Amino acid sequence: MRTEEHRPVRLSEYRPPDWLVETVDLDFKLHPTQTPVRATLKVKPNPAAGAPAPLVLDGDELSLISVKIDGQLLPTDRFTATPERLTIAQPPNRPFTLEIETLVDPKGNTQLSGLYQSSGNYCTQCEAEGFRRITYYPDRPDVMAVYTTRIEADKAEAPVLLSNGNLKESGDLPGGKHFAVWHDPWPKPAYLFALVGGRLGHIEDKFVTKSGRNVTLRIYVEPGKENRAGYAMDSLKRSMRWDEEAFGREYDLDIFMVVAVSDFNMGAMENKGLNVFNDKYVLATSTTATDSDYVSIEAIIAHEYFHNWTGNRITCRDWFQLCLKEGFTVYRDQEFTSDQRSRVVTRIGDVRALRTHQFVEDAGPLAHPVRPELYREINNFYTTTVYEKGAEVVRMIHTMLGPALFRQGTDLYFERHDGEAATVEQFVICFADASGRDFGQFMRWYSQAGTPEIVATGTYDAGAKTYRLDLAQVTPPTPSQPTKEPMVIPLVTGLIGRDGRDLPLKLDNGTTIDRGLLVLDKPAQSFVFTGINERPALSTNRNFSAPIKLTANLAPDDLRLMAAHDSDPFNRWQAVQTLATQLLVGNVARIRAGQDPEVDEGLLDALAIIMADKKLEPAFVAETLLPPSEADIAREIGRDVDPDAIFRSRAALRALMGLHLNKALSSAYETLANRGPYSPDAVSAGHRTLRNVCLDLLAATQESHAIGLAARQYQQADNMTDRMAALATLSLHDVPERAAALDDFYQRYKDDPLIIDKWFVLQAATPDPKTLDRVKALTSHPAFSMKNPNRVRSLIGAFAQGNQTQFNRPDGQGYEFIADTILTLDPANPQLASRMSTAFKSWRALEAGRRGRAQAALKRIADKSGLSRDVSDIVQRALADT
Repeated sequence: MRTEEHRPVRLSEYRPPDWLVETVDLDFKLHPTQTPVRATLKVKPNPAAGAPAPLVLDGDELSLISVKIDGQLLPTDRFTATPERLTIAQPPNRPFTLEIETLVDPKGNTQLSGLYQSSGNYCTQCEAEGFRRITYYPDRPDVMAVYTTRIEADKAEAPVLLSNGNLKESGDLPGGKHFAVWHDPWPKPAYLFALVGGRLGHIEDKFVTKSGRNVTLRIYVEPGKENRAGYAMDSLKRSMRWDEEAFGREYDLDIFMVVAVSDFNMGAMENKGLNVFNDKYVLATSTTATDSDYVSIEAIIAHEYFHNWTGNRITCRDWFQLCLKEGFTVYRDQEFTSDQRSRVVTRIGDVRALRTHQFVEDAGPLAHPVRPELYREINNFYTTTVYEKGAEVVRMIHTMLGPALFRQGTDLYFERHDGEAATVEQFVICFADASGRDFGQFMRWYSQAGTPEIVATGTYDAGAKTYRLDLAQVTPPTPSQPTKEPMVIPLVTGLIGRDGRDLPLKLDNGTTIDRGLLVLDKPAQSFVFTGINERPALSTNRNFSAPIKLTANLAPDDLRLMAAHDSDPFNRWQAVQTLATQLLVGNVARIRAGQDPEVDEGLLDALAIIMADKKLEPAFVAETLLPPSEADIAREIGRDVDPDAIFRSRAALRALMGLHLNKALSSAYETLANRGPYSPDAVSAGHRTLRNVCLDLLAATQESHAIGLAARQYQQADNMTDRMAALATLSLHDVPERAAALDDFYQRYKDDPLIIDKWFVLQAATPDPKTLDRVKALTSHPAFSMKNPNRVRSLIGAFAQGNQTQFNRPDGQGYEFIADTILTLDPANPQLASRMSTAFKSWRALEAGRRGRAQAALKRIADKSGLSRDVSDIVQRALADT
């Protein structure tokens, strides 16, 4: 574990590598505790770096056996080796061959970074800096080489041997061993290297590219689970076809492989031609996976496949450019999901996640730009800001340019930078060159942290028949960025007449607004629309055209009109959310003052109208019936947050909705039942989603009939979606049916770790004062393992990230438990421990008592000697004065 003092890495200090690597030949002889690795590198000086320099190679806990140059053993006085670095002070000032042999311990590698053994199988994870745990290497993204990998192993232990590229040779060896040689013809950085060896089953299919090339597709899983990989294969084939049609990108190897493993720190990894996945994002059947699991599999399979071009063929020059591959690829997978499912429901889900996670990150001590200026530990910058906000920045480019120019920009990017390690500037300039527009100011989205706050004030002049829209923007201070410059903010806008129709948008200078697009790029701007014969309702930031916080002078009647008629379905949903948020925030203050919550009949009437609108997708109706989350309410309040009052406010609204809409909810629940065999398609999933939301709201009334409905659905369900939904509903109520269902669920599925993860999640997320004791007890359950990231995330992570009242207990015991867990995890798996530390990201927004206890828990972590860089970085930034 890397615990040494580490100087921050700064974007401003980037310089080209002194040495380049043209080819890498790797030879592995797999052994659980002593795997020798021979790396043969063809190295050459980099002309762009200037004068000759020492050759300095990265390592991490490495044991060196030997070093050779051009076949000659290098004397020990010609190099310096530590577990973290290999330095050759005077290498030949010419191209040469460097051969390095190291010894690694896969079984002892609990960090799950580099080469490790998982459930008896060998696996690698090299992003971001895991390759240096395999061999000494210039482990940086801008060193790209062609790899050939030979793997040798005991055939009984590891009958399957995989690596990047195409299989060139394989065969048996004396002594019960065998080998395989893989060659990847496309240059790649070390972080994209992958190796897998073990006992695996697989399913196979074929794909014919648009140009007629035949590609073999294989998905490897634990033996006996092959029948669960079918949906992942179907998703892969749809992803490949979509990428050809939407972005003109064809696959470029003879084979594409996915391997599912049970011990993995991430969701998945896009290694060239050999994607390694957490098995929860591959395995699915109707009786083991929910609709949301199917959606996640579809999206993550697509995401990792899309990386073949946006991340692999064109990679990052340095880790500061992480958003270049991740933000663009998230945008691509979001568009794929929108085309496969419901565009508006997908957009609502993406925005919900952005607001719940990224907006909170932007508002707290861990705020950072989409492209950070410095980092101490790169593993800690795999964040929602880099990924999800990075995707929103790409989406804004699409919004401003329109589909045709955006596609011209991406085509130019692929043509211009194929085979290169690129930068954000190179990416954006392709859109500037394709469109002829200046994106200089727009680049602030990459360099400024924080969520811009926009105030929109509309004024109607009946005499002049004009509508004046005044817009003002400000981005609050964030750590290390006290002052901000104006952003370029695309606001897709409409004006809605009282009959619900969109009014024509024509400015007083005679300009007709194309696509309703207004661009705010100054601290304040005004737009005057003419020919407006009635006072309209302002509908702006349609489809969430910019990742901003918007405040508009909309009256409740305006919001109800939008909820009933807005032609932009996202803003129709947003109008309901705004009405609900205003009510919930007000009721939090009333509850804290000892008063009863208020009722908004207008909000309930708007929901009734939406439920009665048969033209709306069931999945969309379901989204409108979900009140803002506890995190949404806390974010809106901003400071002095009381999670208990927020929970009570939201619970009161859900109960009120269940009573007021009882007849419509009951009717929908019955109507949507028994619609034939299970199918994970979008329409069928939408019906189940609405039915289960109706069940949950009916049960929120605490009426025995509704609790009985949930218990009956749990027992009679023929698919995991309905069974889990019923169990989730029961888990919110302290009734005998809850305990019975939880016990039954465990007995049904105790032999399936991925399903038991769901059981852990529900118990950890229950907003009950007994939950903390239950979670502590479950850490000793036979099904739980602190060594498995999925188990830790499903139990302890669900408690810390998904249980606002119990993690934020007034007595501070929730904070203490998570601090203890972080300190336990850190020596074995620093990446997992650091991600657990982000549970404290919004501690400064809490009321004084909780704030003090959270700070004390953070300080206790920070004071621990021998803390890893990963955790120390998160905790120090969380505690730093802003």
